[in-house]
Amino acid sequence: MQLAAAESEARLSAEKLARIEHELAQLKRLVFGVKSERFEGAAAAGQASLFGGDVPAADVAPHASETVTRKVPARKPVRQALPSHLPREVVVIEPEEDTAGLRKIGEEVTETLDYRPAKLVVMRRVRPKYVDPKAEERGVVIADLPPRPLEKGMAEAALLAHVAIEKYADHLPIYRQVQRFKRQGITIAESTLGGWIATTADLLGPLYDALRREVVASGYIQADETPIPVQDQNKKGTTHRGYYWVYHAPAPGLVVMDYQQGRSRAGPAAWLDGYKGALQSDGYRAYEHFDGLPGITGYGCWAHARRYFFEAKDNDAARAEYALREIKKLYAIERELAGSEPEARREARHERAVPVLDVFRVWLEANRGLPKSPWGKAVNYALARWEKLTRYTKDGHIEIDNNLVENAIRPIALGRKNYLFAGSHDAARRAAVIYSLLATCKKHDVNPQTWLADALARIPTHPHKQVADLLPHHWKQRKG
Repeated sequence: MQLAAAESEARLSAEKLARIEHELAQLKRLVFGVKSERFEGAAAAGQASLFGGDVPAADVAPHASETVTRKVPARKPVRQALPSHLPREVVVIEPEEDTAGLRKIGEEVTETLDYRPAKLVVMRRVRPKYVDPKAEERGVVIADLPPRPLEKGMAEAALLAHVAIEKYADHLPIYRQVQRFKRQGITIAESTLGGWIATTADLLGPLYDALRREVVASGYIQADETPIPVQDQNKKGTTHRGYYWVYHAPAPGLVVMDYQQGRSRAGPAAWLDGYKGALQSDGYRAYEHFDGLPGITGYGCWAHARRYFFEAKDNDAARAEYALREIKKLYAIERELAGSEPEARREARHERAVPVLDVFRVWLEANRGLPKSPWGKAVNYALARWEKLTRYTKDGHIEIDNNLVENAIRPIALGRKNYLFAGSHDAARRAAVIYSLLATCKKHDVNPQTWLADALARIPTHPHKQVADLLPHHWKQRKG
C-alpha cells in the first residue's frame, strides 16, 4: 500500500518536473531562440538513429515553418529585367560634341527604377443646366450624377479602396493614414476614415454572403481560429478576447472569416449549419461537435500533431526526434506527389504512406510515456485523433495538414501587431468582411486595389442576383 502510494507520488513528481522543464525550455526558446519548428535530427547530422536507422536525406517535410540548410555555391547577383508593364519615361542623352554629319550605329539603353508618389485628385463634375426659352414650363434640364458608392461623401471608389487596402492588406493604422494625407496637404479626420471603412464593409456585405455560399458549396473546408483583441464598453481598462473563425475551401481557393465574441462551438455550428462534405481542423474540442453529424467527414492536421512532438524535444529528445523523422517521411511523400491528380495521390498514399503510419502507430502505443509530460501529451494527442489524422490517405483531394488555412490567418496576426485591437465588435465583424475578400484576392493573384476600386464602383448599380460575378476569382476570369 505504502509502496503504491510512493510510486504514485514519484510519478506525479516526475510529471511535474517534466512540465516545468518543458515550460522553461519553451520560454528560453521564445526569448533567445528562433521561433520556427525547424528540425534536422541526429540522422541529418550524421548520427545514428536510436530507434531504427538513419532517415534518407530526401525525406524532408515541406512544412511551412520548417527550413532545410543546404550548402549552395555562392553566385554573383544578377540584376533582373524590370517588368514590361511599368510605364517608361524615355530620356535621350546626346553627346556633348557636335554630331552633325555622323551616322547613328546603335544605342546603349540603361533602365533604372524611379518612384512617383501617389497623389490625390479632385474629381470635378460639371453639369450644365438648360432651359427652353420657348417652353419654360419644361423646367431645368440637367444630367443626373452617376451613382457612387458614397453618395453624400467626398470619397470616390478608388479612394475608399485605397484606405481599406492600406489598413487590412498593408496593416497601416488609420492615424498613420491621416499623417500621410497631411503630407499631401489635406486634413482628413480619423473618424471620417473610420466611416469610410465602415461604409466599404457594408457595401461589400452582399459579396461576403456570396463568398460564404461558395465556400459552403465547395465540399471541402479547412477550419481554424485566431484571437483578436476588441474594445468593449463593458470591460473598462482591458479588451475583450474575440475570435476570427477562418474557413478555407482549398479547391476553389476561397477564404471566409467569421467574427465571434467567443471560442465556443456555437460559432462554427451556426456558420456550418447545413454543410455537407469534408471538414479539416486541428484537435480543438469545438470541432468534435461535427464528427457525428450526418454528411460531414472529419480530417485531422499533421502539422498540429507534429508541433506537439517538436515541443516534446526538450522533454524526451530521443523519442521526439524519432517521431519527427517518421512524420517527415509522410511529408516527403506529399512533396513528391505535388501536382498529381487526386486518384494518383490516393493510390500513392495507400502504397507508401499507410505502411509508415501503421508502423508509427504501433511504436507510439509502446512509447506512451507519462500522461501529463510533454512527450505523453504529444503521443496522446496523435493516438486520440489517429483515425482523423490518417483518413487523408483515403482521399486524394484532402491535404495532409491545415497549413493552407493557417497561411490565410497571417494578415490578421500582422494587423494585431500594428493596430493592436478592433474598436468594437461591429468593427471586428466589418474587418472580417474585408479580410475575407482580400485573402481571396491573394489566393487568385488579384491586385486588391484594382479589384476593390472596380467592385465598389459597380456595386451601386449591379444586379443583386448577379453579385457573385464581382467576387475576385470571377472578376479575374471576366477580365482575363
